Amino acid sequence: MTTLATERPTVTEPDPSTLPVVPARHPWRWLAGAAAVVVVAQFVHGLATNPGWDWATFRAFLTTETILRSVGVTLQLTLYGTVLGFAVGAVVAFLRLSRSPILQTIAWVYVWAFRSIPLIVQLVFWFNLSYLYKRFGIGIPFGPTVLSFETMDLLGALGAAVIGLALHQAAYAAEIIRAGVISVDAGQLEAAAALGIPRLRQIRRIVLPQAMRSILPNAGNEVISLFKGSSIVYVMAIGELFYQVQVIYGRTGRVVPLLMVATVWYVVLTTLLSFGQYYLERYFARGSQRTPPPTPLQRARAFVRQIQDTRLTAPTGGTS
Repeated sequence: MTTLATERPTVTEPDPSTLPVVPARHPWRWLAGAAAVVVVAQFVHGLATNPGWDWATFRAFLTTETILRSVGVTLQLTLYGTVLGFAVGAVVAFLRLSRSPILQTIAWVYVWAFRSIPLIVQLVFWFNLSYLYKRFGIGIPFGPTVLSFETMDLLGALGAAVIGLALHQAAYAAEIIRAGVISVDAGQLEAAAALGIPRLRQIRRIVLPQAMRSILPNAGNEVISLFKGSSIVYVMAIGELFYQVQVIYGRTGRVVPLLMVATVWYVVLTTLLSFGQYYLERYFARGSQRTPPPTPLQRARAFVRQIQDTRLTAPTGGTS
């Protein structure tokens, strides 16, 4: 008995290169983008047409000598507060990382105290230091004083503001630095110790370059926060940006345009600080990234070159 096998037709697979490519459609994404563009356009239109913004007054006071001087005071407070704050914070961080329980406790109490007390309270305290302590002296502990001086002449308003901002900043900087240090693998320190590398050189050449990758993003946020938070020293009648804006709109009654003057200066200077943070992070990321991503300037240059190449390769129509 024979069995007849049924012949099946041979199916040829189509060439993938000949298949049509249909892009995925996202209608809701396009609708959301269009709605966002409409909202932004309405906001910009309101800025341009609403007379309440009073752009004439804004232009009149944006670059006046008083405002520029107050911007300088704000930058001065930020610079001193950042340098002193991170210097003290680095010391406190390494005290917390030490093996001495006494030093660890002192550092922990410092961080706890200065993070618990509001900044404005600290500023008012330092501003009124001479009320609590009439004189400071140097001498034998619990014994005779060799040298003493009055606190009234020790701190002015600007000095009290710098000390208050720096000590407050140091408490947060200490935790940022400590977190960056403990993020480094402990095995690297063990290997360095086995090679006989001194302790300070281990910290300077091995720990800190790697810890900076974790420290910089948070440190940049703290510096920008300190820059904007320096406006709180208006309670001490220091002529920084926000205080001078208050004085001017208290005299002229033009509240909104003067607040916009302060806003524009804060936005511009914060943007410059953000650019500085970006390039610092890029610098310390050299060891972790073989090919760092292009900078915004490099991307802009590449975009311009791409447009130029497109124009050069585009076909030109002939005339008959």
